[in-house]
Amino acid sequence: MVAWVPADFYRAVDGGLQCTLCPFRCRLRDGDTGACEVRRRDGDRVLTATWSTTVEHWSSVERKPFYHFRPGLPLLTLAPPGCSFRCDYCVNHRVSQYGRDPDARVTAHTVDVGKLVGSAAERGAGLALSYSEPSLAAELTLELGARAGPLGVPLVWKSNGFLTPEAVERVAPVLAAVNIDVKAAGESEHRRLTGASLAPVLEAARLFRDAGVWVEISTPVIPGTSSDDRQLASIAGFVASLGADTPWHLLRFTPTYRMGDHRPTAPERLASAARVGRAAGLRHIYVERALGATGRATHCPGCGVEVVTRGVWGRAESRLRGGSCPACGERIAGVWDGDAPGDPCAGPRPEDADASRARASREEASESPRASGSEQPT
Repeated sequence: MVAWVPADFYRAVDGGLQCTLCPFRCRLRDGDTGACEVRRRDGDRVLTATWSTTVEHWSSVERKPFYHFRPGLPLLTLAPPGCSFRCDYCVNHRVSQYGRDPDARVTAHTVDVGKLVGSAAERGAGLALSYSEPSLAAELTLELGARAGPLGVPLVWKSNGFLTPEAVERVAPVLAAVNIDVKAAGESEHRRLTGASLAPVLEAARLFRDAGVWVEISTPVIPGTSSDDRQLASIAGFVASLGADTPWHLLRFTPTYRMGDHRPTAPERLASAARVGRAAGLRHIYVERALGATGRATHCPGCGVEVVTRGVWGRAESRLRGGSCPACGERIAGVWDGDAPGDPCAGPRPEDADASRARASREEASESPRASGSEQPT
């Protein structure tokens, strides 16, 4: 069962209460539920269904994906129900489309904030909200951040970025990093895919960056929406406007939900998309699986040396020294851990070359060209 608890992020307006969390800014009469289906009015207050989680799942930070934020960091991931978007390709639709799709039935339990923060702290790990839309759980995020921050536990989001500026202002101080989906190049394509405007997503990405939150961008390469060179060039141009060092993750489209009759993105198309990104001036472009280990690796933009190697399932080896290239000394943009062996905040220690090559060979053999791998956007 999903529990409804008192919410924040609303104000009184003529004729009702107005939610201020997402740009839909729903005006709610008594008993009304917002467009997200997880916030509703109850008398003179608003309730939320997002103090619950459908999962408590351990994975690495690379699986979100974050490639320039503390390589190898374990994350305890939560997934409150609901999403402000209604994407027809959503691989997590059973959770994200709660309240909107009658087939989206979830089992959730109330989050024990203290217990989860304690578990992450004991493991030298972080906390993440993913799979569904974390911005709808802004109240839970603020409480997690208040408890996690003093213990040095980072909190991250994998988000669609559909927030109001005032919501970004409130949650940014407790977030260490966000990966935001930019799913389309233009308003019409974005509205057709998600049911929502693109402009607030782009604004939120800029606001998070300006607030000092580490930002990475993901784009699912979807036929007719974000797959041709013109569309990709437009998205890449936006990512470059955040900074040439902003990591751009190109996600393979997986036919599912209401788009099950489409074909998955061809590896050649992903390789071409990466070239479009490089032409836009981006220095760090990633494809998790379809292009093999090279598509996941971080290279120094100065000398080209591979400085972070990543496996299929998120295992990472960092050769950085204080966040800089060991060969030429150039600083690599990101949030990197110290190099002290045994430091719980440090990335995994390098293994000997023979073991690394053997493991890489096994992982390459296990890669499926049909699998998308990363946690796909909602």
